Amino acid sequence: MKKLLLLFVITFFSVLVLAACGTSDENEGTNGSSDDEGTEETTDETNGEEEASTDEVYQIGATQILEHPSLDAAFEGFKEAIADAGLEAEYDFQSAQNDQNNASTIANNFVADDVDLIFANSTPSAQSALNATSDIPILFTSVTDAVEGGLVEAMDQPGENITGVLDMHPDSIAKTVEFIDTYFEGSTIGLVYNAGEANSVAQIEAVNAAVEGTSLSTAEATVGNTSEVQQATTSLVGEADVFYIITDNTVVSALETVVAIAEEQDIPMLVGEPDSVARGGFATFGIDYHTIGYRTGEMAVEVLTGEKTTADIPVEVPPSMQLFINEEAAEEQGVEWHEDWDEDAELLEPAEEE
Repeated sequence: MKKLLLLFVITFFSVLVLAACGTSDENEGTNGSSDDEGTEETTDETNGEEEASTDEVYQIGATQILEHPSLDAAFEGFKEAIADAGLEAEYDFQSAQNDQNNASTIANNFVADDVDLIFANSTPSAQSALNATSDIPILFTSVTDAVEGGLVEAMDQPGENITGVLDMHPDSIAKTVEFIDTYFEGSTIGLVYNAGEANSVAQIEAVNAAVEGTSLSTAEATVGNTSEVQQATTSLVGEADVFYIITDNTVVSALETVVAIAEEQDIPMLVGEPDSVARGGFATFGIDYHTIGYRTGEMAVEVLTGEKTTADIPVEVPPSMQLFINEEAAEEQGVEWHEDWDEDAELLEPAEEE
């Protein structure tokens, strides 16, 4: 009995010891597991907080009907405004090479890529973008008449996903015609333009309207592409006393061809914007394309940050215009200089050849 009782006591305490060890192991394992999971969870939360605090990089599709200095300056101004606002953006820049079909393809690709915003630099580019999407915000510039171009119903009624800044001051064509009537009285104005550009058609109509009641008349020649510019311009020699090259993308991209004819024939050549003056035009009542691009970029910032929608931002016109004259071009084109131009005009130096 004593031996049995001793055996029972030994067995009982052995069970207690084993049970205590097992509980200790379980607690240790549980604590270890809990600590690991807690660490992982904290790390995940920290990573999430870091990702949330990282500045967003906006994807912007930039579509341009073709490349020439005025449109390029507008795009540079747009990007500068985005950067000045402290936003990070990646740009997918696409030139349509003056082909409307290319412009449509570019816009559709931007939609497929689900970009955050489309910057449409020219009327054809804006029209293509608007045809491609009714959801992605579109900010345009280098557009002469947004209403006539079918982009918006009215200047103060922008679209649900489109608005922007025009490249034509409301008084610039009238002022240019007045200038011609004052200093080249009785002249026939030679107009070369692409009839396929809504921008250009609207401007030509405005020129003809402004000519009514003056001593002036107009003669027109149309082109379909840049290769036709020389022939179209030459066809006006003998009829035109003055050339007026509006902001037609096709003709402006081949402007040096027109400049050569103007200089050879001593025909004063007025143009639609300052960059064309620097490239050999005689004079313009123009605006700064970098400025309108910058303002368009400021609008884009408001849209990207959610401060406003395109529907909240009316279409704007350039804030001001100025008479620009290229004195060297005036001499080359046989223009008699008038002293009042020294005070009234900003004299531009010819652009340096690259």
